[in-house]
Amino acid sequence: MYGSNLGSLDEDFSFEKTQQIEYGGRTWVIQTRSTPAFDFLASDPRPAIVLGSGILVSLLLFAFALALIRSRVLAQISAGRYRAITEGASNITVVLNRQGRATYVSPSSNTILGYDPDDARDVPSQTRVHSDDWPRLQDGFREALRKPGEQMPVVRARIRDASGEWREMEGSFIAMLDVPGVEGVVLSLRDLTQLRAAQSELHRLAFYDPLTGLANRQLFRDRLAHVVRRSRRSQEPAALMFLDLDGFKRINDTLGHDAGDQLLEHVARWLTGCVREEDSVARLGGDEFVVLLSRISGPEAAAKVAETILRRLCQRVRLNEHEVGITVSIGVTMIPHDSEDPGVLMKYADLAMYRAKERGRNNYQFFTPAMNLQAARRLLQQEELANALDEDRFVLHYQPKVDLHAQQVVGVEAFLRWQHPERGMISAQQFINLAEESGLIIRLGEMALRQACIQIQALERAGFERLRVAVNLSVRQATDQGFLDLFRRIITETGVMPERLELELPAALLNEDPRTLRALLNGLHETGAHLVLDDFGSGACSLAALQQLPLDAVKIDDRFIRDIPYNSNATDVASAVIALARKLRLTVVAEGVETPHQLQFLQDAGCAQCQGNLFSHPLDEDSLISYLVNQYERALIP
Repeated sequence: MYGSNLGSLDEDFSFEKTQQIEYGGRTWVIQTRSTPAFDFLASDPRPAIVLGSGILVSLLLFAFALALIRSRVLAQISAGRYRAITEGASNITVVLNRQGRATYVSPSSNTILGYDPDDARDVPSQTRVHSDDWPRLQDGFREALRKPGEQMPVVRARIRDASGEWREMEGSFIAMLDVPGVEGVVLSLRDLTQLRAAQSELHRLAFYDPLTGLANRQLFRDRLAHVVRRSRRSQEPAALMFLDLDGFKRINDTLGHDAGDQLLEHVARWLTGCVREEDSVARLGGDEFVVLLSRISGPEAAAKVAETILRRLCQRVRLNEHEVGITVSIGVTMIPHDSEDPGVLMKYADLAMYRAKERGRNNYQFFTPAMNLQAARRLLQQEELANALDEDRFVLHYQPKVDLHAQQVVGVEAFLRWQHPERGMISAQQFINLAEESGLIIRLGEMALRQACIQIQALERAGFERLRVAVNLSVRQATDQGFLDLFRRIITETGVMPERLELELPAALLNEDPRTLRALLNGLHETGAHLVLDDFGSGACSLAALQQLPLDAVKIDDRFIRDIPYNSNATDVASAVIALARKLRLTVVAEGVETPHQLQFLQDAGCAQCQGNLFSHPLDEDSLISYLVNQYERALIP
């Protein structure tokens, strides 16, 4: 139908296509072939080269872009990590050029020194570094320049912070001049202020008492060993004092631990003011203190210091709105005269302190060799006492108590006896103090109370249903927190009537906290037991306390009875005590009656009941029954 630039009609073509179509009722054949001009243009290689080159260049550009993006991301990651390290670190990182000028300061300088990083470029400069420490920093910097890549030794310097205070810091230089991105000398500074504070706190906790701030046992042991070594070499005397507050437990129990802590703080300040700066004061624990006099002329000088301490501490102090009085017992041992062993010296001072307590407290005693022997003997006796308690070697003997008006036995007092396998029967006066000190008095008291209840049942079976049995209580036993519950449990287990029991309370019990004492005695009185105040007149007894406490009777101390009637003072005191007790509507009992003259005086003075060897010695269980039977068959009063 149409031909355009057919060119050559040879059978030389690169493209041909033939197709049939139906049109106008006929079949047409359409044949399409490329012309030589098209074939010539199509055979030109330049377009393919351009296309290939374009694709290759595009791939290269894409790879380059990826490399740039990756390096930037890595740089951001590295920068973020470095920023996190430098900003959150406790160190300050400074980069210095060759001239020593700071080109970079980490943001941690703001939190440590108070400087903004942009304004802290002159931190390691002479204006901010202490003049004594500046030469060391310069030497470290120059040494780092001479040895690139090597970590220099640590140097310490004081650097002024933004508030003008000097902060102790340490750091080291390392030259990184050829490292890209650094290209300088890196100075890493660490703040030692918090470290020093932490070390100081750890040292304080390890070697000082947290309550009083005094040296503790460990630090004092080191100081004592040092003084002993020096005294051994120079033969210059020193002294060790062991102090124990008198009655501290009572204050602690009655007023509370807070009041006790306040008292200990007062004592620590007073003791520190009584000695020189070169001497040492320490708290070993509880209410125990020690004083080490490092250099003294002799025992006389140590005695003067002890007297000063006694005067300073013997006073009244107000604690929690209560005014309490305190005293102290002091034991003194001389160095190196008594010993050159620190442990032995502590033991000797402790023994001397206990000797001071035995002498009435509020005094001082020097150690003597006899104390060591006495302590060894006491330890042996304590072991014997504990073994005897385990082996049930204690029994009760009973001394009758006579009513002077009815002239008949109305009760008995139980006395504890130790059946020693070698020494025979030992009275309580010989071991009761040791039992108090060792704490065995609690077990002994429980045993005595149980035996007394069993004896009450034996008396009832023998026909003596109205006799009361008196049991002595110690201060430590009565003030034990579990005593009231123990008493209730014993009378429940034994099944005795509490009205048949008399509890003799020592007069020293009135020195305890009034509220605690009132609660204890009210609890005992509610059970039905009779309460008797023993040793009446021998100590400082508050009349107000006597009126407020549920007491049934008082017992006159035998020291007022033994000199009757030959000593007029004794008769006057005994008459006054009896009259006072009767005014308070209390039954008066006199103990230690041994002569008819004493008995006659007591009858005339109005004493209600008596007991003593005039009527009978303390008897065992079997002898007691025989005595009671015989006495009810004849007149009682000699």
